Amino acid sequence: MGGLTARSRSHASGTRALQRAFGVLAVTGVCLATIAPAHADAGSSDGSGTSGNSGRTTDFGLSASSECVFGGDVIPSTPWSLQRILLDQLREQATGKGVTVAVIDTGVDDSNPQLREAMASGSKSYVGGSGTEDIDGHGTRVAGIIAARPMKDTGFRGIAPEAEILSLRYTGGEEKEGNSATMSQAIRDAVAKGAEIINISSDTANKEDNAGLASAVAFAVNAGALIVAAAGNDGADGKKADTFPASYPGVLAVAASDRNDERAFFSQAGDFVDVAAPGVSMVSTVPKSGQCTADGTSFAAPYVAGVAALLKEKHEDWSAAKIATRIQETAQRPAHGPNPFIGWGVVDPVAALSDDSTPGNSPQPDPPKALRSSGVVPMAVTMGESEAEKDRRVAIYVLGTGLVLALVVAGSGVAVRDWRSKRVGRARRAGQSG
Repeated sequence: MGGLTARSRSHASGTRALQRAFGVLAVTGVCLATIAPAHADAGSSDGSGTSGNSGRTTDFGLSASSECVFGGDVIPSTPWSLQRILLDQLREQATGKGVTVAVIDTGVDDSNPQLREAMASGSKSYVGGSGTEDIDGHGTRVAGIIAARPMKDTGFRGIAPEAEILSLRYTGGEEKEGNSATMSQAIRDAVAKGAEIINISSDTANKEDNAGLASAVAFAVNAGALIVAAAGNDGADGKKADTFPASYPGVLAVAASDRNDERAFFSQAGDFVDVAAPGVSMVSTVPKSGQCTADGTSFAAPYVAGVAALLKEKHEDWSAAKIATRIQETAQRPAHGPNPFIGWGVVDPVAALSDDSTPGNSPQPDPPKALRSSGVVPMAVTMGESEAEKDRRVAIYVLGTGLVLALVVAGSGVAVRDWRSKRVGRARRAGQSG
């Protein structure tokens, strides 16, 4: 049975140990955050997956991005991933109200004040404990990016701040790490519990296909749910490769972009990539209370899932395929069509919500831009002297020559007059002397 694993290689030994023990289908690392250990009495873990009280090492991260303590402080400023959006304009369109987003992850800690009112009923764990427990912190971060409620003293909030989160904990926790079977069960249960959007920030170990997981994904797609999945974090070499479940048909695969709307260096490239979203220095909620930053496609996927929730609220009758198409066709991209690095482009939430036309069931390349008849005649490109410049030059020559001739004539007249005056004077002097 295939496992899910974090895509990091910075803690490869811990990952290999877990894979040997469980065939783990673990969180996509799709989170690159290493954070300081949380309080041991909280049963929390650091971002690298090292439990505060057991020494367990589950690889959920690639690199350190900030120090974090579960139950710590909030970040006052508005994160860059939200500053790039005209939030007031977005909120006028939708807030995600009435839409349920399933987060299939390490659990979502509902004690965080920004998530307490965001939880839907029916959360469940497949690895012991509760679906609203999260000792790893990964699922709580994912949920916050989707639906964290606004709160005083912080500029961070979810993309869809009135959506509801259904936490289905397929992995994480003490010893019981989960695998493709628990993820597949969680996908089927998400559909049964009425989730319109399903976020999966995980991929399979060694990028291996898995028949049971493929079947569960197909079941959800056929039932009308939109699955949004992280592309993975093994893209530093720039080589293309498929990851699962992101590569399965009907899944909206999300790469990570940076502040320049370019592919984050770690984001997995591949022809399966559908769209990109911010995935660097992503602020979000952590267990107990407070916030931290982290990098990874794990946090790009929920950004898109939040946009999908907004579209579902605004266009309740739209299918999953139409929602995915609108997100892709309104994304910001450098070319007419997709590429293996950012897919159809970096998601533009305001553009996606502002276009009320009904999309198709698959994205189409931008049409070539036709020349418009505006009544403006373009200037001819000339090499060397133009006709107008030649005319001006000739006119200047003629004028200059005329002035010179006039001066010559005038000068000649003066000279002749002087010569005649001198001649008359000499003649008079000669007559007087005779």
